Amino acid sequence: MNNSFFDTKVEFIKGVGEQRAKQLNTELRIFNYGDLIQHYPYRHEDRTKFHKVAEINEELPYIQLKGKMKYMETVGEGYKQRLVVHFRDGSGEVELVWFKGINWVKKSIQLNQEYIVFGKPTAFNGRYSLAHPEIELYNPTAAQTGFLQPVYHVTEKLKKRNLDSKALSKITKRLLEIALPNIRETLSEEIIDAHKLMPKRAAMQHIHFPKDIAHLQKATYRLKFEELFFTQIRLIQQNLFRKTVYPGQIFKSTELLTTFYNDILEFDLTGAQKRVVKEIYKDMAAGQQMNRLLQGDVGSGKTIVAFISMLLAIDNGAQTCLMAPTEILAEQHYRSLKPYADKLGITIDLLTGSSNQSSRKVTHEFLQSGDLKILIGTHALIEDAVQFKNLGLVIIDEQHRFGVEQRSKLWKKGQEVYPHVLVMTATPIPRTLAMTLYGDLDVSIIDELPPGRKPIKTVHRYDSHRLNVFGFIREEIEKGRQVYIVYPLIEQSEKLERLKDLEDGYESVKRAFPTYHVSIVHGQMKPKDKEFEMQRFVRNETQIMVATTVIEVGVNVPNASIMIIENAERFGLSQLHQLRGRVGRGAEQSYCILMTDYKLSKEARERVKVMVATNDGFEIANTDLKLRGPGDMMGTQQSGILDLVIADLARDGQILEKARAAAQQLLKEDPDLKLYKNIFIKKQLASIQQHTTNWARIS
Repeated sequence: MNNSFFDTKVEFIKGVGEQRAKQLNTELRIFNYGDLIQHYPYRHEDRTKFHKVAEINEELPYIQLKGKMKYMETVGEGYKQRLVVHFRDGSGEVELVWFKGINWVKKSIQLNQEYIVFGKPTAFNGRYSLAHPEIELYNPTAAQTGFLQPVYHVTEKLKKRNLDSKALSKITKRLLEIALPNIRETLSEEIIDAHKLMPKRAAMQHIHFPKDIAHLQKATYRLKFEELFFTQIRLIQQNLFRKTVYPGQIFKSTELLTTFYNDILEFDLTGAQKRVVKEIYKDMAAGQQMNRLLQGDVGSGKTIVAFISMLLAIDNGAQTCLMAPTEILAEQHYRSLKPYADKLGITIDLLTGSSNQSSRKVTHEFLQSGDLKILIGTHALIEDAVQFKNLGLVIIDEQHRFGVEQRSKLWKKGQEVYPHVLVMTATPIPRTLAMTLYGDLDVSIIDELPPGRKPIKTVHRYDSHRLNVFGFIREEIEKGRQVYIVYPLIEQSEKLERLKDLEDGYESVKRAFPTYHVSIVHGQMKPKDKEFEMQRFVRNETQIMVATTVIEVGVNVPNASIMIIENAERFGLSQLHQLRGRVGRGAEQSYCILMTDYKLSKEARERVKVMVATNDGFEIANTDLKLRGPGDMMGTQQSGILDLVIADLARDGQILEKARAAAQQLLKEDPDLKLYKNIFIKKQLASIQQHTTNWARIS
């Protein structure tokens, strides 16, 4: 676009002025022509068709009728007073109802004149009515009798000041009349032709005032494709820039790895694990810094892949570290990897906030001398005192729990060059979201579970089934198993009275199971108390763990076979899936029981249904994205994805795939955008970078 034109203040559009401009500034953050023209309609009302009164049904969202106002009457008294106008079109009669502005409507309506009426039909006692419909006298000679009416987001404050969707539509129409000549193409002819895209100028016209549905669809596709294309260009450029600018140590020797495979590893890797190991080896042997995201569902075997990556680094004279978000998770990694390290003669140590000063001193010395090869720990790893002789690989588990600053501190501990980076997450991220959040990382996915692992059986039970559920728990404990019971709250809240609170739950569980030992864990406990209770459960000294979501990312207890989630409707899908992943880690059949009240919202019912139907984390994540949207899923700190104006990551996955492929192909052919055919793309990219102040970077 012609930036100087689109930077013009919105008050200069005919019919806006200073006062209206201030309202648009504060309510919609529309400051200039560019902001207004990109305030796209969120839907269009179909004014191309006239329905008959006889055709009305509640399934129709909005209808347009043509007929005559026959007579009117005022019904009710006081605040219940309403104006009812009887409207007929030859096929039947419908009531038009106004609860506000009655006197004004009475004066403006001309009886026995033909009108066009537009509104949403509702049924009451077998009769249909339209409340507060839009009305206008029918003019058969008007140039436009049928069209698609844009509907814009506006606030209640704007509506009160006569700046509703219709008023915004008129202002936008006036802007488009002068703006269209200033809209320049932003994509190359090659991309436009290859993807059969509508030209930019036409797309901007038809997104607001489409000729017909087909033109609206083409305009929407064009603008979504473009937005996602430039998002991907920038992410891919960051990735290429890092690979060009940041060299990485070259790890090619695989002797340790071969020994581990042949002599020590007691099971075969899955096909997915082997594929991911090859991707990591290719990165680490290439001479550029690896920056890879490893996604894998709970129990898919990410830790063993991490250890194999460590062996590649150690085999080539480097040191490695693994940072986990909690002490209990760091200790779990340490305990699971130490037997392998010992058999290979590799030094391994643990460093957490609980490590005492004397052991810390020894760890620091061995690190600096290079004798210590693997260090596993928590945030303690980023302390200034922790210095490596040659840090070659950094692994970060559950990376979304660490800030960018924390991660960068760890990476800077490489002496000569930045270490290779592998970030791991057990939170399945939908592909569309991963491409946008982590587009500047290379992504590996472990999408199969180890053989012999039994899928967790998930069932939904209502509160009235509690005695049966307790009976089932008793049977499992008799077999020697253990149970988690998770609550959404720590103590009673007045706003959420009907929710089970943790402390009441703890007392009722102890009463129901007097012969068993019960642990309690929640976020307000001191770390050492929480750790003490967790370890009691690990050692099977307690058979039941009553907890909040603090156990969502936590200890591995293969003996725990039941996960009870109280008020399951209060949890998000990804959280439910993470909690379910605490069981199913042993050879025995495991169960997840979702407890709810009978009263469930449509969305809550959908979440419960999906959990019962599948164990596939990626399928669950995709449903979660559709139900909640990307902002809710990832938190507003990942604000780069929230900058999308028209594209929707939950629904536009296919467009994103095509846009990313086009961006990759373009940068492969012309990485610096020097070719004349890509001049429009280069200019648009420069314009975006100039106007963007809040770009989410995961690096």
